[in-house]
Amino acid sequence: MFRERVRRVILPPAQENIDKLEKVIKEGNYYGAQQMYKSTSARYVSAERYSDALNVLQSGACLQLDKAQITCGAELSLLFAETLAKAKVSYDEDTLDDDDLQKLSEAIAAAKTRVEGCSSFLKAAIKWSAEFGAHRYGSPELHDMLADYMYSESPEVDIGKVSFHFVRGRNPKKFASALVNFMGKCYPGEDDLAIVRAILMYLSLGNLRDANKLMDEVKMEVELKNLNFPSSELTQFVNYLLLTLQRDALPLFNMLRQTYKSSIDRESTFNELLDEIAEKFYGVRRRNPLEGIGDFFKMMGGE
Repeated sequence: MFRERVRRVILPPAQENIDKLEKVIKEGNYYGAQQMYKSTSARYVSAERYSDALNVLQSGACLQLDKAQITCGAELSLLFAETLAKAKVSYDEDTLDDDDLQKLSEAIAAAKTRVEGCSSFLKAAIKWSAEFGAHRYGSPELHDMLADYMYSESPEVDIGKVSFHFVRGRNPKKFASALVNFMGKCYPGEDDLAIVRAILMYLSLGNLRDANKLMDEVKMEVELKNLNFPSSELTQFVNYLLLTLQRDALPLFNMLRQTYKSSIDRESTFNELLDEIAEKFYGVRRRNPLEGIGDFFKMMGGE
């Protein structure tokens, strides 16, 4: 314990190192500075001076990104988010501003980095907010940020992955805009799949309110843009489903699944989502209760 105290004492205040490293950056030695940022922050972490480590990493990430050192800046941003978890910093609604997560995300986006850089940072931040915050799936604000970034910056949009984050966020209106834009770019026959998938994902979380709001927003935006709302048996099914879930009507729910089975079978995940919806709204036990519970962590680690 005596050695630990001595080690903490001999480490200088974070600002001294921040000033020194800023000079290294200004001299153009970006790689050298990167290694120093990592080693310096690691020493503060070892001494459990997490606030100092976070200040060093946040400063380094912003400076590297400001100099268009994309890989370096994204790497330090990721370390920043991982350090929040190591420090067991509690997440609450004010933490985004307090800990500069928003600034770091905007800095990465402004630098036009590859989508993996910003995604890795935000996924790490979401994991931290899920572990040390009130939201089971992590901060809704961070999910919205990641969904928006993935949609706007990915060269080939995976609307399923984008939807995964939007339904855990709080912005159905922006989600609707992304879906309508996607409708104009996707292959024929995929537009109704994207809308129905989004609705079912909301419902699988028990969120009937935002599922209805998303449908209303999509229809409004389609009308404003003089587009045609995709009319198919699948969209007809989900419209009936939204009405059914407002009532205690399990027999009607099962009848809908049977009547529209061929349309539902167009995508394998729809039946899994409907099983989750039956459990959420009607208390129907799933055949395998372990199905689906690992999806969140698979997504966070495997995308």
